[in-house]
Amino acid sequence: MVTGSTGQLGAELVALLEAEGERVVPPGRRVLDLSDEGSVRDLVARVKPSVVVNCAAWTAVDDAEAQEERAHQVNAAGPRALALACREAGARLIHLSTDYVFSGTATTPYPEDAPTAPLNAYGRTKLSGERAVLDLLPDSGYIVRTAWLYGRSGANFVKTMARLAAERETVQVVDDQHGQPTSAADLARHLLLLARSQAPPGIYHGTNAGQATWHGLAREVFTLLGADPDRVIPVATSAFPRPAPRPAYGVLGHARWAAAGLPAPRDWRTALRAAWPALQS
Repeated sequence: MVTGSTGQLGAELVALLEAEGERVVPPGRRVLDLSDEGSVRDLVARVKPSVVVNCAAWTAVDDAEAQEERAHQVNAAGPRALALACREAGARLIHLSTDYVFSGTATTPYPEDAPTAPLNAYGRTKLSGERAVLDLLPDSGYIVRTAWLYGRSGANFVKTMARLAAERETVQVVDDQHGQPTSAADLARHLLLLARSQAPPGIYHGTNAGQATWHGLAREVFTLLGADPDRVIPVATSAFPRPAPRPAYGVLGHARWAAAGLPAPRDWRTALRAAWPALQS
């Protein structure tokens, strides 16, 4: 069962599962209300999934600053309800989280067991969701943290840069936030590998490897378009004040994939080039 199946990752995962011949149930919002524990329990009991992948989330980072309780209902109470239902049904739960659970003060990639210290409401609500899953499902709960996600469905930074390249002579892009551009298609494949494996429960980092700034990613998009990457102008985060503070460094380490006998994610540039034809269609 895949929740959040209309989002960038959920849509990619459902398409992959169907192509692989897996039976998949993608309940929409009308069928599954994550804020209603009874509804969640009844649906999981009825569907009887072996694995639930929770891709549903409140991802409006700035809006969460003013509406933290609403974000908490989706990002924390929802995963808790799913974990309770999975515990009753004997299903494994793979819950998607974020690099925003970290403070962003590191200078080397965060390992899976690094101390958490979110800077904003979005990060706090996502961390609460992580803790609920791990507390309730110590033997069958998985947290997969991702970041800077792009895919064929919905809006994302890569698509925005491609559009702006056609509309503007130059584009100003932040060059002091470091992270990992991540292909939704790549992450979907890793989630499938995890679901099919006997990997130990706990935390995994589901980003592509390497690192970039938003400016560096934008330059790569311009290059793939055949446009001059020097049209992308680097600026500081302070040039675009936002309600929610962003971590300056959100690069994640991937040691647990290898420890579980699973392939590590590939480099973000390789993944972006592989995804590029689908992003243009």
